Formats: sequence, C-alpha cells, structure tokens
Amino acid sequence: MLSEWKPAEIVRHLDQFIIGQGDAKKAVSIALRNRERRQALGEHPLREEIHPKNIIMIGPTGVGKTEIARRLAKMANAPFIKVEATKYTEVGYVGRDVESMIRDLLMTAIKIVRAEYEEKSKAEAEKRTEERLLDILLSGKSETTTTAATEGSEQTADEDEKIARDIFRKKLRAGQLEDREIELKMPQQAGPQVAVQMMAIPGMEDLENQMQNMLGDIFPKKKERKKVTIAQARKALYQEELDALIDFEKIKEEAIHRTENSGIVFIDEIDKIASRGGKGSPDVSREGVQRDILPLVEGSTVNTKHGAVKTDHILFIAAGAFHISSVTDLIPELQGRFPIRVELKPLLKEDYVSILKTPKNALSKQYQALLSTENVNIAFEASGYDAIAEIAYEMNSRNENIGARRLHTILEKLFERLSFEPENFSKGDVVVDRAFVEKELSEIVKNQDLSKFIL
Repeated sequence: MLSEWKPAEIVRHLDQFIIGQGDAKKAVSIALRNRERRQALGEHPLREEIHPKNIIMIGPTGVGKTEIARRLAKMANAPFIKVEATKYTEVGYVGRDVESMIRDLLMTAIKIVRAEYEEKSKAEAEKRTEERLLDILLSGKSETTTTAATEGSEQTADEDEKIARDIFRKKLRAGQLEDREIELKMPQQAGPQVAVQMMAIPGMEDLENQMQNMLGDIFPKKKERKKVTIAQARKALYQEELDALIDFEKIKEEAIHRTENSGIVFIDEIDKIASRGGKGSPDVSREGVQRDILPLVEGSTVNTKHGAVKTDHILFIAAGAFHISSVTDLIPELQGRFPIRVELKPLLKEDYVSILKTPKNALSKQYQALLSTENVNIAFEASGYDAIAEIAYEMNSRNENIGARRLHTILEKLFERLSFEPENFSKGDVVVDRAFVEKELSEIVKNQDLSKFIL
C-alpha cells in the first residue's frame, strides 16, 4: 500500500529543511516512491526484478547532500546509516570490512522496530512494574513473597492486604515513595574484561561485538540482591517487563525485512576511493575497496549475528565533491550500479540568506531559542541576514569552500559575547543588523590571515 508521500510532497517536505538543490530532491523523492510502488505490487512476478535506482550526488561539502538523505530516511521511518568510504579498505588490508555497513544498518533497523514494539507494550509493562513494586513493598523482604495469611484469619488478612496495596498504590502514583529503599535482585557489575580491548585496532569492532555476544550467552549475568530506591527499581523492573513482553525473534524478523526493503545506505566521500590513473599501492587499495563494495550494490547476501540480509533492494546513495577525480574514475562496474547522477550547485549569497531564515531548524532560530533561556531576546533584521550571508560567501570564496557549515562558525563567533555574558544583554532586544554584525566581526574579517583560522 502506497503512503501519502507523493514525490512532489516529499520535495516540499525537504524544502522545509534544505535550501535549493531541486534536482537532488527530485531524484531522491522518485527513488523513495519507486520503492513503495515496488512493494505495492504484492505478488506480481516482476516485483523481485525491480531494483532501486542508486544515486550519486556530486557537489562540494556543506551544500546539503547528507541532509537530503538523512531527512528522506527520517520521513520514511526507514533504517539509515551514513558511512565514509575512506573507513573501508580492501580485504587483506587494515580497515573495516565493507559488509559491516550492512550489519550496522540492520542494528539501526532493530532499534527502530524495538522502539515500536516497546511503545505498544508500554502500558502493560508499566502496569506489571507497578504490581511488582507493590509485591516488594508488601512483602518487606523480596519481590516475589506475598503476605502470608495468619492461621484462622485468611479473609481478614486478604482484606488488610488489599487495603495496604491500595494505600501503597496511591503513594506510588503520587511519587511519594521514590526515595524509599527496597531490596531487589540486580545484575552483577561486569568483572574484568575477558577479551583484550580490540577497539583500538582498526577493523576489530565487529569481532569484539561477536565475542561479547558469545561470552554473554556462555556466561549469563548473575544477579545479586541490592538495596536501591523505588525510582531505581522502577527502571530496572520496567526494562525486565518490557523484555518479557517483547518477542525478540519477531523484532529480528521485521528488522531484516525492513533492512532489505527500506534500508538506505549513504556512502560519503566516495570520490576519495576513485582511482586517479596513477600507479602504486594507494590506487590499488582504492580500486579494491570499490570492488568490495560492488557485490553489496549489485545484490548479495551478508551474514550477520541476527540472520542473513539480502542487499538486492537496499537503496545506496553515494556522494562526493569530485574536485580532483570524477565519477568516470570509479570502476565501470560500480558506475553502472549508480545510474542516477545529480549535481548539487555551490551556494550563492541569496542561498545563505534563505538558509539563515527559512528552514524550521534555521541557525538563527536555534540561537534565539538558546539565548531566550537567559532572557536575551534576539531580533534579526534583513540587513543582518545580508551581512552574515556576505561574510559566509566571501570566506568560502577566499578559503576552502565548506558551504553552509561556514555559517555555524560565523554565528558562533557573532554571538560569542552574548553567550559568555548574557546578563549584560537581558534588558532589551539585541538587534542583529548590519551594524551589529560588522561590530562583532569586522576585525576578524579585515585580518585575512586570522580569518583563515577563525572563520
């Protein structure tokens, strides 16, 4: 069944967060809709033959490549990971195995699905947690012992227990017992590490995770009785009840399904592994990484600790600046697996103004919200936006072009005094106009040598 997100609506949604780059937005919106169309085919014989049209985004840093992919995945509630191609090396070299990106994607899917299952089980888990806390309070000793009825007065004991239970229930719900200490069985703290710390060795993260899971199964955690507050006990018991209510096998099954049919892998810096026609080991290694990535993009099966994952219908979005190399420097087989290529345009001064004003999460709005907590009211004037945009454009033209990320640096410097001494600016509005911007940044902008390091 198709969702309400039609391509034009997807683009309009992305417009709320990313300025310009219409071609890229259109390409990803069509790619997302085509995946839904494929799944809506049901038992159609062509369904398995329809593969996603992978995308390469070409453009300088800071123009919205990553943000487009991230927002797309968020609105589709799809498993998404961003990886840097430079993290991976050819098999036989020191570095991460390219298949680990699919394992990471599956873990993201498991988190999404588990959160959904937990939300469905939340009410029941809270109810069970409350009952277990009442059992502990009434027993005075343990979480399982019930109040023993005295001989010959069972009915009276039952009535007394019911009254006491209701009293404790009201106090629990009113938060009056949060600091009261009770005894509870808690997992023992982990002892000395059995395995050597392998995280320091590149490429060993996956092996360490596998060993920890294996050792966890062989040596289950023991519990010991501890004194904890009701607040601490509630968290521990709630998690236990959630785990008891949730079928992890179903979560894994659903997560694998979503990974295979909705997963999005964003491979950044793919231009860094493009061979530039030279000779020697660096280019050999780059080409090796491309050849290792190729089976994933073509469609293969990756074994994970939670089950096998097919990559045939995972959407791959690659991105790179391609300043030195070009897309044609990638191996032909990999080029062919990214049929859609979109070029993102460098930002103009007008784009910086729009980025400051328009998006829901605009930086100007973020600073207004942050400093409002200190009773500092910031009011932006049009001339202020223009002045900031001019500095950003000039700095990117003069130095390395880092796109919209330049605005983060400029605004942080612009509001440095306000952030450091907010009490001096809380009596009236702080008007951010051209004069204010020039006053705060003029010395840095004039000093070209200094601006290289600060702006």
